[in-house]
Amino acid sequence: MEASTKFYGRLGLALDGDFGGYRILADAKGWHLHLSESPPGWIVPGRNPNGLYLYLQDVDGLAAQVGELILGGGKPEHKPWGMYEFALSDPDGTLVRIGWPSRLMTREAQAQP
Repeated sequence: MEASTKFYGRLGLALDGDFGGYRILADAKGWHLHLSESPPGWIVPGRNPNGLYLYLQDVDGLAAQVGELILGGGKPEHKPWGMYEFALSDPDGTLVRIGWPSRLMTREAQAQP
């Protein structure tokens, strides 16, 4: 719980409610993430099937803050599915993608490799 709270804090989510083994993290833009110390019984350790996608206009700004956590040691890039994004893994193995639609970016940002 502590590791996840710290991890998501780096992504801009702050503690909004603490109920012992259950926490709610939020940001000022309407995102809410619920964390629980009691995982569902169907999750196999090391094989978390869950993922989440955080839409954020300043993809590069957040990537600069969490660069050492980016999967593959890479940086944000334009993907064939039309998103400019990067990916992380949270402490429980949840895939976290952070991106913004390429079509909504400025021409200068779209030219970035």
